[in-house]
Amino acid sequence: MITRFKILSSCAVFACLVCACNASVSPTLQTSTTASPGAAVQTPTPAVCSATSLQKQFEEIASVAAGPVGVAVLEIETGELVTLSGKQHFPMQSVYKLPIGMAVLQQVDKGLLKLDQIVHVKPADLVPANLGSPLRDRHPQGADVTLSELLSLMVKDSDGTASDVLLNLIGGPDAATKYLRELGVEDIVVATSERDMAGDVQVQYRNWSTPEAMVGLLKLLHEGRGLTAASRTLLLDWMVKTQTFPTRLKGMLPEGTIVAHKTGSSGARDGVARATNDVGLITLPNGHHLAIAVFVSDTKADAKTRDAVIARSARAAWDCWVTSEKK
Repeated sequence: MITRFKILSSCAVFACLVCACNASVSPTLQTSTTASPGAAVQTPTPAVCSATSLQKQFEEIASVAAGPVGVAVLEIETGELVTLSGKQHFPMQSVYKLPIGMAVLQQVDKGLLKLDQIVHVKPADLVPANLGSPLRDRHPQGADVTLSELLSLMVKDSDGTASDVLLNLIGGPDAATKYLRELGVEDIVVATSERDMAGDVQVQYRNWSTPEAMVGLLKLLHEGRGLTAASRTLLLDWMVKTQTFPTRLKGMLPEGTIVAHKTGSSGARDGVARATNDVGLITLPNGHHLAIAVFVSDTKADAKTRDAVIARSARAAWDCWVTSEKK
């Protein structure tokens, strides 16, 4: 028989998103938080894992980042939630392409846009060279591409040009934020474009999320709220095929684990990395799902260390839940 996590954070944020706020868990954890960043995962002696001990794991893992770290993990099927700095605002960087993608697909569902419609991408639409854009690199003079191709590029390859073109198509940042509010998600804000972020390092802080709100959005996506079944399936397929940063959420999980995720990165400027993020849905062996968001912000730690904070957080959560199901 499995006992359950007591939720550490206020259930108010999830009043419309999580219905099992009285659940609690105390599974077994098999993860190391004393290993150096990026080290291979060991198999330590099993220890009792409570909500408090898992949060402590997150704190220990985060300590090497030398900057703010936010973590939220929600088991969707039970409503069990554990967080670290779960209500703090973190810059999303390209994680914000997830709500943008959902907002675009909602307009497809409404018949306002079509997946096979041709979108003319002009040279003026191409993002600057300091932003990633396979579309720009392949078509420096612009190109005609389908809406579906733009969505795939934005989600799988984190293409900045595709993101800005799609954001403009749906009516700009306000339209994306309005979509979130209609879903009942309050603590995520889409305020600017990729081009805007490229021009001023401070602009990225205007596109923010709390870890709790992000796992709430992931829960809605998993449940198909706000999208048709076809659109949900399409988006999740692109997220599973994400090409960017496999060393983050997926980095220490067992081979073959299904992870539908979206990364976000600022890179380092003046020695400071303002955003190193990964959020997604992890499928557990029992068929349940973890919605997880890890944000690492404003740190001088190197890229390997930042990625390892995310990977080790995901592994700690995985071990805690997976081992509990064997009891």
